[in-house]
Amino acid sequence: MTVHMRAAVLTLSDKGARGERVDESGPALSAWLAEKGVHTVHAHVIPDEFDQIVGVLSDWADRDLAELILTTGGTGVSPRDITPEATMQVCQRLIPGIGELMRLRSLEKTPMASLSRAVAGIRNRSLIINLPGSPRAARENLAAVWPVIGHGIEKIRGDERDCGGRFDI
Repeated sequence: MTVHMRAAVLTLSDKGARGERVDESGPALSAWLAEKGVHTVHAHVIPDEFDQIVGVLSDWADRDLAELILTTGGTGVSPRDITPEATMQVCQRLIPGIGELMRLRSLEKTPMASLSRAVAGIRNRSLIINLPGSPRAARENLAAVWPVIGHGIEKIRGDERDCGGRFDI
């Protein structure tokens, strides 16, 4: 299914922000999205700093920069992994099922998925989703929830059509 929307990708990486590591996850997500007909309007790398994450996510959503805002990195259990907490600070409403579905699908590949703390939620008219930091895991997690993304964004944006019977799951 081709969904026409704008996306923004925020990579959280201390080393990437310092120029010590090339961001592979952001470009991998942008390429994956392009295959689906989604234009990445902005991509940025910042360190794992709570206030910076909150600031960028809030700014992008408040300016309606993109319908879909993806983060990559900072969803594990390391002391610097604070992306979920920053995302929860930003979001007005959480969507627990997105994180649950990503973990469920990831558990089919690795038991380490149980350590993921990724969350998803809504700020204004944007859907924000946390993805893992590795390019492969980020793409796999996004693919796991992709069937609901377009419909979710339509609803966030005010679509009042009935939902029943629209999807084969």
